Amino acid sequence: MESIAIGSDHGGYHLKEEVKAYLVDKGYSVVDVGTDSETSVDYPDFAAEVARTVQGGRADLGILICGTGIGMAITANKFKGIRAAVVHDAYTAEMSRRHNNANIITFGGRVVGAGVAFSIVDAWLGNAFEGGRHTRRLGKIEAFEKENF
Repeated sequence: MESIAIGSDHGGYHLKEEVKAYLVDKGYSVVDVGTDSETSVDYPDFAAEVARTVQGGRADLGILICGTGIGMAITANKFKGIRAAVVHDAYTAEMSRRHNNANIITFGGRVVGAGVAFSIVDAWLGNAFEGGRHTRRLGKIEAFEKENF
């Protein structure tokens, strides 16, 4: 079973704790990089830690939760080899995996509730990259990465 790195800022803290417990209950190994309270923190620090954890192979995949998921995705995508997708529902989570091979998903603790978050996680983890025409497209993204990093 895959290992999942998870992190949040203060805006996503409570939902992170719920998602972490959900993953553990399903048998996943979870690496929690923080935060550990609602005390205001800077989301880029936690996005970077999850991205580095996935990038370095210490976790297979990552989940980031802030107020909206947007800042976390912007930050995580600054790391070579990371494909972080902002998702809002099970469909966007599924497509992020099947078509984009997203290795990190992000969503907002102020945007989705626990039930939707659980369906997002299930859809993302329950699907695999389709390959085919999507492999060519990811190759183009990787070429941009080589050009700009």
